[in-house]
Amino acid sequence: MPNTIKTIHLQSVIEKYGHTMSDKVVAITGTTSGTGYIAAREVAKMGAEVLLLNRPSQRAESSFEQLSTVVPSGTFVKINCDLQHIDSVDAAIVEVKSNYDRLDVLVNNAGVMALEDIATDDGYDIQMHTNVISHFQLFKGLLPLLKKSNDARIVNHTSMARLGGPLKPEYFEKNGGNLGGDSADKGDMSGFSGGRWQRYHQTKLANFVFTYVLNQKLIDHGLLNIMSLVAHPGLSKTNLQVTTEKSGGMDAESEFMKQAQSAEDGATGILRAIMDKDANPGDFFGPKQWTGFPDKLEPEKDLLTQDNFNVFWDGCENEIGNVEF
Repeated sequence: MPNTIKTIHLQSVIEKYGHTMSDKVVAITGTTSGTGYIAAREVAKMGAEVLLLNRPSQRAESSFEQLSTVVPSGTFVKINCDLQHIDSVDAAIVEVKSNYDRLDVLVNNAGVMALEDIATDDGYDIQMHTNVISHFQLFKGLLPLLKKSNDARIVNHTSMARLGGPLKPEYFEKNGGNLGGDSADKGDMSGFSGGRWQRYHQTKLANFVFTYVLNQKLIDHGLLNIMSLVAHPGLSKTNLQVTTEKSGGMDAESEFMKQAQSAEDGATGILRAIMDKDANPGDFFGPKQWTGFPDKLEPEKDLLTQDNFNVFWDGCENEIGNVEF
């Protein structure tokens, strides 16, 4: 999507929180455009070796070439990883573990929004599989490499869509195509009405909950060299809206979307989570409202219930297998 919105905050975030990352290996999902592309570009400028985890496609090839051109001194490595297929994610894990003995940052960035009520080949809702289950699978598979880092970070990407009702087990199960139908409230995301938005809400709440239940597990197992953080992009104009618009999910040119900030500013929360040397486990970065500087935010306590923790962790482990800490 062409982006004509003025970028306001990216440079100040880089100046305030950026530092050399020449000794870091950073894996990012969904780097063909938007926040993932920008995060990959900026950490490569800092010297990190960046693993680009994307579904094999011409877009992935083009974005790799573009990143290599924009950051000629950067080190980018393509890793085929289709988040809608369990076998593809497993293969990506094997490839990373075969070529690296340490991973410093895993950025669970990729996501889809308000898609139809359809199942992936493995039977899951397409949104939950892409946004949540595969990211849990990546974390589980790459944990041995994260454990070898002196300062490992897992960065999850939520959104304002996290706000709403509790997590429900059926969204984590192989119920794709039977989770509420294709209705959608186009344009105004505040109500998240209709099946498309309810499924999206479940995934963004799950990304949020993942951060906090994971920190609890890491502390319980004495893995104090790893911390989990979370960011949200506010309302930013990226290819996410284009994808959902094609299937009838929302209007990317609505009055609501005219309030959006740039994709560059949308990526600043993730970038702060990756780079901020003073970050602590569970820190939450993003604009206070729909747009703005990526402040440190107070997580909503009513979302961080033990019931939500249990539904998330049990739901993921039941599908992907138990995590060996």
